[in-house]
Amino acid sequence: MEDGRVAGVRGEGARPLPRCPWADGDPLLARYHDEEWGIPIASDAAHLERLSLEIFQAGLSWRTILHKRAAFRKAFARFSLKKVAAFTGRDVRRLLGDAGIVRNRLKIEATIENAQRFIALSRGHGSFARWLEALPPDLGALQAIFREEFRFMGPEIAKSYLESVGKVPIRHHPACWRASGRGGKKGLEPRRVTG
Repeated sequence: MEDGRVAGVRGEGARPLPRCPWADGDPLLARYHDEEWGIPIASDAAHLERLSLEIFQAGLSWRTILHKRAAFRKAFARFSLKKVAAFTGRDVRRLLGDAGIVRNRLKIEATIENAQRFIALSRGHGSFARWLEALPPDLGALQAIFREEFRFMGPEIAKSYLESVGKVPIRHHPACWRASGRGGKKGLEPRRVTG
C-alpha cells in the first residue's frame, strides 16, 4: 500500500497478518515475506538460487521473479551447484530460448560462473553456507567481498541477497508482524529455510 499502511493477505477465515507494504496484494510476495525474507538458509543450492534470483531481479520487480521461480528452478537444475557449474554454451543457448525465465545472457552466464565460485569457496570451508557464516556481519565489508568474488554483483544486489538470507539485518515496517518485538507471538515465528 502506498499510504504507509501495512499489507496483509487474507487466508480462509483468518484475519490478515499485518505485513510490510511491498508484500501487499500477492500471495507469493506474502509467503516470501513471511517464510523466507531475512531468514537464514543452510543449503548451498538454496543460497545459489537466492543469489541468482536477486541477480535476475535487477531492473525488474521481485513479484516478476517470484512468479517465474518454478521455471528458474527447472531451467537451472534446482540450482544444483555441480550441475549449474558444468553448464556449457549449449545450456546458455537453451536458457536464452526459455520463455519461462528472464532471458539475459549476462545474468545466465553470471549464474553459471557464480556456481563455480560457490564450489571453489566451499572447498576451504566445507560448504558455501559455512564460508558465508564465517564472514563479518558488516554490510560494507560484505558488499566489497561479494563484488570481488561474484559476477554481476553490485552493492545493491549484494545487499538484497545478504538481507534475504539473514546475514545482515532487514527492516520491517513497524506494524509488520515480523518487526522487532512482534514476531515472537506463538504460531507466528518464521521457519528456518533448509532447502
